[in-house]
Amino acid sequence: MHSNQVWRLIPLLEADGNVQMAIDRWLLEQHYSRKHPPTLRFYTWSPPAISLGYHQRQFPEHWQHLIWQGQKLDLVRRPTGGRAVLHQGDLTYAVVTSGFTGSRFQVYEKICEFLIQGWRSLGVELYYGTEGRGYIHNPNCFGTATSADLVLPDATKLIGSAQLRRGGVILQHGSIRLQPDAELFAQVFGAESFTTVQLPQSLSMEKIIADLVAAASNCFDMQIELKPLSQSEWEEILAKPISEAGSQVI
Repeated sequence: MHSNQVWRLIPLLEADGNVQMAIDRWLLEQHYSRKHPPTLRFYTWSPPAISLGYHQRQFPEHWQHLIWQGQKLDLVRRPTGGRAVLHQGDLTYAVVTSGFTGSRFQVYEKICEFLIQGWRSLGVELYYGTEGRGYIHNPNCFGTATSADLVLPDATKLIGSAQLRRGGVILQHGSIRLQPDAELFAQVFGAESFTTVQLPQSLSMEKIIADLVAAASNCFDMQIELKPLSQSEWEEILAKPISEAGSQVI
């Protein structure tokens, strides 16, 4: 890690899952080609979506026909590994960076440190989950907490993350559960897999993002430049066939 490096912060962005995955993939490629600095961004999925891990081939057939509040749920493939995640009532973060050494899990821990620090400043303590043997058999990423997840003191999973490495460049993104809808969750994964997330009531998304950005500045020893995607960047991102962006609709 280079000290006091300038990182780009892309403002909170709401878009459909294919577009969000195309942006993350594009940021990875740009940083890999040395055309773009490390980047931090936060986003939400509209319409709500289920994202599948890059290698996840099996999923319930009914996922392709789910309706929530009159909208069909998107089914989107992530460029990263891991299990299915329901993106509704959540906030997703993405970090694209390089210069880390160590195993996948060591790198994961280095990146997750900003999430732990940020939530601590919001009054919420997070811990690494412990890997249960049920993980492989559970299609739901939030149904089991592995050592690559962050959980609340009552062991409820708050953040599930996934990672893609290309050369020395890392894309890590993850879903932070804020206000998941129990009924929709039950439709997707079954009622028994839903656990209520107990967070302080007063937290706005703006406050959460501000504290996570401040923690990231501290953890990664970086300066932040707030810079939305430009028109020409949007054109580049959207010009790629969606399938090439690694997020084709199934």
